[in-house]
Amino acid sequence: MKFWSAREEQAAQYLVDRALEEDLDAAGDLTTQALIPDQATGKARWLARQAGVICGLPIVELVWRRLSVAVKASWHVQDGDSVPAEAILGEIRGPTSAILTAERTILNFLQRLSGIATLTRKFVEAVHGTSCAILDTRKTTPGWRILEKYAVRCGGGHNHRLGLYDGILIKDNHLAVLAEHGVSLKEAVRRVRERFGQRLPVEIEADSLDQLTAAIRAGADIVLLDNMDVLTLRQAVALRNEIAPHVLLEASGGITLANVRAVAETGVDRISIGALTHSAPALDIALDFAGRD
Repeated sequence: MKFWSAREEQAAQYLVDRALEEDLDAAGDLTTQALIPDQATGKARWLARQAGVICGLPIVELVWRRLSVAVKASWHVQDGDSVPAEAILGEIRGPTSAILTAERTILNFLQRLSGIATLTRKFVEAVHGTSCAILDTRKTTPGWRILEKYAVRCGGGHNHRLGLYDGILIKDNHLAVLAEHGVSLKEAVRRVRERFGQRLPVEIEADSLDQLTAAIRAGADIVLLDNMDVLTLRQAVALRNEIAPHVLLEASGGITLANVRAVAETGVDRISIGALTHSAPALDIALDFAGRD
């Protein structure tokens, strides 16, 4: 599957275990136990009720491993594929009880991750033809970050740092604390370089042109332009081009599908959007039972 690795597999397995624990507890699926014969088998189809980008299919197999190895799935799509409304994504066959018990857990994963991939694709398509990349942020559902960032990639976006552990971003509150201690921005960058060398790019947040200039002169590799309007972003790009063309500019804050194209056309190199993960609506996907197998 596209972009799926051992990291995603481990994160998904953990979440699948937690999801089944909260849904089944020790007693299991009481309704299915009471109504469905153990020996019953059936078949069902996964259906996308609205157009979107599919994401999360590898997780389906992890759910089946926990409930019944007798369930067999076949897919007509793969993660990252765009599908029209009413598209049949695939079929499953096996013990009816396992299919019914797994339904909601699987849909929760597919709907959430496909929603993120779908929204990301809309932003990526909105800036098509520019040189600007669409990035996510750390504004993710606790525990779901690896999978949500996987969904962003399936939608054609790019990942910002995964966490605090794999990137340097000196934000406004860092700057406030540094000022309290009399530490200059240039000294802060020197300290980072001394500790980590050149292996990690240094990104600094700026919310004005003066702060942009200061960040560039301090040695930033990337400057995060926070909540700047389009006119100011154009001025920021012109300033960067004049004094440090190698520095990347990242726009963030207040980005919507209505304005992302205008932001990209200012000449910024990247746009980071928290809404990709914190506000993506779930894609409407259903499981339709299709009778006995």
